[in-house]
Amino acid sequence: MSSSDAPSHNVFVYGSILEPAVAAVILDRTPDTVPAILHGYHRYKLKGRSHPCIVPLESGKVNGLVITGVSDAELNKFDVSEGNLYERVTVEVVRTDNSEKMKAETYVWVNKDDPALYGEWDFEEWRVKYADKFVETFRKILEWQKNPNGQRLEDVVDPSIFFEDGDS
Repeated sequence: MSSSDAPSHNVFVYGSILEPAVAAVILDRTPDTVPAILHGYHRYKLKGRSHPCIVPLESGKVNGLVITGVSDAELNKFDVSEGNLYERVTVEVVRTDNSEKMKAETYVWVNKDDPALYGEWDFEEWRVKYADKFVETFRKILEWQKNPNGQRLEDVVDPSIFFEDGDS
């Protein structure tokens, strides 16, 4: 393993990547995780979209998982998977298994004033409706990244997966 691939990052996940099969596709391995809470943020539903986002909210808290031992190359895969509507930031989370604080990277919705933000996203509801489709979509995204073969991502992946009930 080269130094650029050495595990060195923690990534706090709170949405579709909570699904073990989605995380495994993105990382091409089963990751080690610890449960954690991120204070000072709220996880919102996005009108018309199947995935959630987080934005700063002083009184908020988000339950999720920290994926530990993420290499630089794997962190790049998360960046590609999250796209340009999210910004990667470093946050402090609290492990729920031992109350230890730890630094982690996470992905925050760029437009914190987006009128599409509402309510609270429900992982179990998402899992039933969308998990299998997300696994296949992320598989296609990562294959495209390895070998675009002159194609645009939009030509390879049906963007409707990211919208509720396929309504883009």
